[in-house]
Amino acid sequence: MRKTQTLCQLIVFVVVLLTLSPAFAKMVSIKYDNVNMRSGPGTNYRVMWKLGQGFPLIVLKKKGNWLRVKDFENTIGWIHKKLTVSTPHMIVKRNRQSSKRVNIRSGPGTNYKIVGKAYYGVVFRSGEQKSSWVQVQHKSGVKGWIKRSFVWGW
Repeated sequence: MRKTQTLCQLIVFVVVLLTLSPAFAKMVSIKYDNVNMRSGPGTNYRVMWKLGQGFPLIVLKKKGNWLRVKDFENTIGWIHKKLTVSTPHMIVKRNRQSSKRVNIRSGPGTNYKIVGKAYYGVVFRSGEQKSSWVQVQHKSGVKGWIKRSFVWGW
């Protein structure tokens, strides 16, 4: 009976740990424009994508000076760690394959004035979070608030 109880507790612990681990994953952002995401940890591996400055990524693994990362579309690749920073950024994940845009508002709520709009894939530097909203700033200078569920990152 004792072994069964201990085994059940261990299983529950592992399930909880696996469920919570993405919340504690380290995130990075791309430091420069036109950075290569590669298929393996080295410059001899194929370039999969070119990423722009601020593009947010989750770090899955480290190998030497290389980071195995995942983006908001679940694409996995490798980036040299010197090409990343820990400055928080977010990317619009709403309205994929659509010409619709998300509203950027002057405050954290739908009752605030719309100060801009953003398409799927637009990157913002992220700041303060209030309730279900996040404060963002685009490199063009546009500042405002976006509903948190419309963006991915930290």
